[in-house]
Amino acid sequence: MSEKTSVFTDIVEGRLPAKIVHETKNVLAFHDINPSSPVHVLVIPKKCIPSLNDLSATHDALLVEMFEVVRVVVRETGIAETGYQVLIRTGRDGGQEIDHLHIHVNGGAPIDR
Repeated sequence: MSEKTSVFTDIVEGRLPAKIVHETKNVLAFHDINPSSPVHVLVIPKKCIPSLNDLSATHDALLVEMFEVVRVVVRETGIAETGYQVLIRTGRDGGQEIDHLHIHVNGGAPIDR
């Protein structure tokens, strides 16, 4: 059992189902259950890191891996050519709802500015 638990930890550990798009040793990408666009995928580290504020230089390789997964996700979901948005929310005022670092990948339709 992980030190911190969240819905994302439950997905990583197989206690909750998810529609997985891509998985590596350290990163999981899956469709958001409450999408805000036709394609809305979350990319998370398997180990819980609460937010961007909790990152350090020791996470450099993990961040590169997360963004490599974003590149796979946009190709796999067909939004690489039409365009997409990559978003990380941090803290309550930033709109972060789950204390587990995650990247939102949105596309499939024009994004409001």
